Amino acid sequence: MTKDMHKIVIVGGGAGGLELATRLGKSLGKQRKALVTLVDKNRTHIWKPKLHEIASGSMDFGDHEVDYMAHAHWNHFTFRIGELHGLNREGKTIELAPYIDSDGLPVTPIQHIAYDTLVVCIGSLSNDFGTQGVKQYALRLENQHDAKQFHSKMVNACIRAHNQAEAINKRQLHVAIIGAGATGVELAAELHRTTREVVAFGLDRIDPDKDIKVSLIEAAERILPALPPALSKATEQLIQSLGVQVLTNSKVTEVLPTGLKLDDGRLIESELVVWAAGVKAPDFLKDIGGLETNRVNQLVVFDTLQTTRDPAIFALGDCAACPFVDANGTHTGLVPPRAQAAHQQATHVYQQILRGLADKPLKPYRYKDFGSLVSLGKFSTVGNMMGGLIGKNLMVEGYFAKLMYLSLYKLHELAIHGFLKTTLYTLARMITKQTNPTVKLH
Repeated sequence: MTKDMHKIVIVGGGAGGLELATRLGKSLGKQRKALVTLVDKNRTHIWKPKLHEIASGSMDFGDHEVDYMAHAHWNHFTFRIGELHGLNREGKTIELAPYIDSDGLPVTPIQHIAYDTLVVCIGSLSNDFGTQGVKQYALRLENQHDAKQFHSKMVNACIRAHNQAEAINKRQLHVAIIGAGATGVELAAELHRTTREVVAFGLDRIDPDKDIKVSLIEAAERILPALPPALSKATEQLIQSLGVQVLTNSKVTEVLPTGLKLDDGRLIESELVVWAAGVKAPDFLKDIGGLETNRVNQLVVFDTLQTTRDPAIFALGDCAACPFVDANGTHTGLVPPRAQAAHQQATHVYQQILRGLADKPLKPYRYKDFGSLVSLGKFSTVGNMMGGLIGKNLMVEGYFAKLMYLSLYKLHELAIHGFLKTTLYTLARMITKQTNPTVKLH
C-alpha cells in the first residue's frame, strides 16, 4: 500500500517546513492518503527569530526546541536526518549527504528518497559578500548551534575577564555586531541587559558601564533599512539610550582576529564579532538539478510557488524567489524573507497539494504584509502593523507591540502543537522561569 501512496518530501524543518509537514501529516498522513517525509540536517527545531534570545542568554534553548523524531511520530509523518546533496528530477529522488556525529563517526550513509511532490524550504544564511576574514573570525546567528556558541563565548569572556590578573582590555568585552537589520538590533538590545545580569552573578571585578560595550555597525544610512524611516529613528534613539554605539554609513572591509576594519580606515577592537548582514540561500542550491536560481541562490518560482522548470517541485520561505504582487496586480519585486511569509506560504502550499491531489487547478499566492516588529528585550518593542492591508504604516511600540510580537510565536506554536500543548508548554515555562536565573549561565 505504501508504494502506491503519493510521496511528499519536504526539505527543511524551519518555520514553514515544520508547519507544512505537521498539517500534511495530520491530514493526509493520518488517513494514509500520502507518505509525508520531512528532511533536515538538525535533530531539533527552533523558531529562527528566537536565535538572538538564545545567543544573549535570555532564553533557555531546551524550553523551546522541538524534537523532529518525536514530533513526526506524534503527527503521522516520517523524519530523516541529513543535508540535501543532490536532486535527480528525472528519477524523482533527492540525495542526502551522510550524517556525521561530533566525533566524526558516520550515523547515516548516503540516502536516496523518492518523491512525487517535493517542497524545498531550507531557509537562508547571512551573506558576507566576500568580505575578508568573516569566515575565519566572525560568529554568525544562522542556527541554534551558532546561537549557543556565541552565548558560550560571551559567558566565558566575562568569567575570563573577572579572573585574570591584568586589567581588562577594552576589546575583551566588546561585542561588535555587523548588520543592523532585525537580528542585529534585537541582539544588541538583549545583550545590554543579559551581559549585566551575567556580571551580577559574582563577577564583581567587571564594571558593566566601563568594561562592557556593544556596537552596531551598518553600511546603510540608517539602522533597520528595510523598515520605515520613522521606525528606524525611534529604534536608534532607544538603543542609543541604553548605551549601544550605533555606526551607520560604515562598511566593514575586513574582520580581524582582534576586531574589524571600516572602509574609512578606522579600526574597531573587539574579541566578539558577529556577522548579521545580508541574506542568501545556501550555495549548494545554485542551479541544483537544473532548476532556475537567482544571484543569491534562491529557487525562482511562479506565483503558484512551483519552481519555473519543474511543476512537481515547490519552494517556499527565504530560499524561494517569489514574485510580490501588489493590490493592483503589479509585480513589485520579491516577497521579503520574513517568518510571516514562510507561515503564509506553508499554508498556501498545503492547499496547493490538496488541490493537486484532487486534480483541481492551483491558485496564485498573494503575500499579505502584516507589518514588522522588532523586539528590544524588556525595554520595548517597536514596529509597523497592517502595512499591506490599510495602505499605510501604523506605528506601534511599547506593551501593545510586545504582545503582538509574542503572538507571532504563539501562532507558530499553535500551528505545530495545537491549542492544548501550546497552553501546557506556556504554563510550564512560566513556572520554571520562577526558579531559574533570569539569564542562562551555561
